[in-house]
Amino acid sequence: MNTNLSIADIRKGLQEHQFSAKELAREFLGTITKKDKDIHAFLNVTENLAFNQAEAIDKRIAQKEKLPTLAGVPCSVKDAILVEDVPCTAGSKILEHYVAPYDATVTKKIKEAGAIIVGKTNMDEFGMGASTENSAFGPTKNPHDLTRVAGGSGGGASASVAAAECVIGLGEDTGGSIRLPSSFCGVVGLKPTYGAVSRNGVIALASSLDQVGPVAKTVGDAEILFNVIRGRDPLDSTSIDAEIGNWKLEIGNLRIGVPKEYFAEGLDPAIEKVIRGAINKLEEAGARIKEVELPNTKYALAAYYIINMSEASANLARYDGMRYGVSRQEGSLLLDAYLDSRGEGLGTEVKRRIILGTYALSAGYYEAYYNKAQKVRTLLKQDFEKAFEKVDIIVGPVSPFLPFKIGERIRDPLQMYLVDIYTVPVNLAGLPALSIPAGRVGNLPVGLHMIAPAFQEQRLFETGKLFETL
Repeated sequence: MNTNLSIADIRKGLQEHQFSAKELAREFLGTITKKDKDIHAFLNVTENLAFNQAEAIDKRIAQKEKLPTLAGVPCSVKDAILVEDVPCTAGSKILEHYVAPYDATVTKKIKEAGAIIVGKTNMDEFGMGASTENSAFGPTKNPHDLTRVAGGSGGGASASVAAAECVIGLGEDTGGSIRLPSSFCGVVGLKPTYGAVSRNGVIALASSLDQVGPVAKTVGDAEILFNVIRGRDPLDSTSIDAEIGNWKLEIGNLRIGVPKEYFAEGLDPAIEKVIRGAINKLEEAGARIKEVELPNTKYALAAYYIINMSEASANLARYDGMRYGVSRQEGSLLLDAYLDSRGEGLGTEVKRRIILGTYALSAGYYEAYYNKAQKVRTLLKQDFEKAFEKVDIIVGPVSPFLPFKIGERIRDPLQMYLVDIYTVPVNLAGLPALSIPAGRVGNLPVGLHMIAPAFQEQRLFETGKLFETL
């Protein structure tokens, strides 16, 4: 059976009895068994859950019931998103034995839509990283070249879709964690508008930046999954029921902004060639290309990491060895228990960010660092607002680098942080953005980054679907 299927292919196949949901689940689980020992996209394969869900779909087909949107579609879930009765580690040793007591809201929604959850995917510990090398359980490898990284923090989600181990995946993006691995693995990844999707039941890194979104092979499939998971949730006060604009694409009226700041020094010339080629294709199809300015982009990375580390230091305070964590010695002092549990259970990058974040929030430094970073965040948001007065979407590269070799950057955190240079401004401004395959350099994929105004995901989907046809 072919595992390179779309959501529409699966629906048609089930309705026409070309295969059953159980046969489909067996095929994809078999692909995981064959491929994943090399790729390591999955931390946990949920075989029993997948077969139970598939049997329920087959029963509905037998009873001639109307099939839900994602009926029978194999789906992976990033290991920061809770799936009831399934381990949820967030890529950390400190949560190695934690089993989710309930479903995240997004998990509940994909289950109700009939998706088959085939497993939980690998990630950088608590989402801290750009390569999935910071996972306590080992790195995920790029399906296009097993010597290279899949990107991060959600390398497992994108690699699982790229390797046809599932059809769609749920990722979560704090500063590029869906878009960067989607670019590196040659799949489609959407970071929705902040608040468009519930964060209830998602292990937090930086609460004002985190957003759950879809990973898929095509823009159409990403759109379907996004429409399943979006919407207000009473369990998440940051989620809202905004209208996702019913935007219709007229190619002759499409205004595309190209920020000169995204093509400055530091961008790999081979990537620039692919991205310029993609922009030329859109122009030849009738779109109007305009240069735009985002002058505060140069401060985005510094502001992002101060905010990210500050929020992370607060969110990770709960991992104290009392409710979850590494087992403590009998009779040890309370402070020793904290130090032992966090010392053993948390990795180097997580400790680094907790220390720096605590420092940035401490008395005497809050104004100098955290408060200034929030002011920069406002300026970045205003930059985008001004640009969107002139253009409908903004395009550029997702990453300045091609997928790099495993071990190449891990020893230099500052070099690793530079991978996020084009993705973090979007999270700081709370905007939606899409990574879509634009071409290749050798056998390595390159993603085109499309950014839209808040709650204008439809602009991204329509433009993305057009680009797929060019």
